[in-house]
Amino acid sequence: MTTDAEIVATLSRVTTATITTVLLKKGLRNVWLRGAKPLQPGQPRLVGRAFTLRFVPAREDLATPESWSSPTSTRAAIEAMPAGCIAVVDAMGVTDAGIFGDILCARMAKRGVAALITDGVVRDAEGVRGTGLPVWCQGAAAPPSVAGLTFVGWQQPIACGGVAVFPDDVIVVDDDGAVLIPAALVGEVMQAGVEQERLEAWIMSEVEAGVPLPGLYPPNAEAKARYEASKG
Repeated sequence: MTTDAEIVATLSRVTTATITTVLLKKGLRNVWLRGAKPLQPGQPRLVGRAFTLRFVPAREDLATPESWSSPTSTRAAIEAMPAGCIAVVDAMGVTDAGIFGDILCARMAKRGVAALITDGVVRDAEGVRGTGLPVWCQGAAAPPSVAGLTFVGWQQPIACGGVAVFPDDVIVVDDDGAVLIPAALVGEVMQAGVEQERLEAWIMSEVEAGVPLPGLYPPNAEAKARYEASKG
């Protein structure tokens, strides 16, 4: 059985672009989480199991500052996050209420959470960047989450950026955004992803050598034979 450490080590070398190609070949087209953009440039490619959190529209009797002390709160969810997970938050694309600020992100970083991914926004953006927690989101907004959202639970199926995310699916995120790999397909994607990266590196070397694209990308039988020969 593949360990999480092996999954991270392998998929950290595979781009999200390659992963979407591999999944497309398996019939999965809707795996790229819309709206999840790097909060700051230069964040590393990260891989981890999805730890899901879910918001619904704000309801005045529930979305209050008092709710922050409830057993069902973002604070309680953070304390349940295992080290190495990637927090994936369904904020319904709301961009005028920040789901997390600097204090919550600092606690996530202290617990060893790998990254925060959301189709919503954060608040205290400068402070969030200062925590060192890598974040992919739609930007920042000053109002707190309860101004537009009600937190309802964690580790349940969610929709984030128009993608169905289940707990323990694998998330890979880089400068192109966040991509989901269904848990049952991780092994196949690892193998195919590494091979696709190797093939595309060879194709790039051929392009740099002046080889025309027709028959090279995608490779025809002759190009495939030359590629196989290049592997020694």
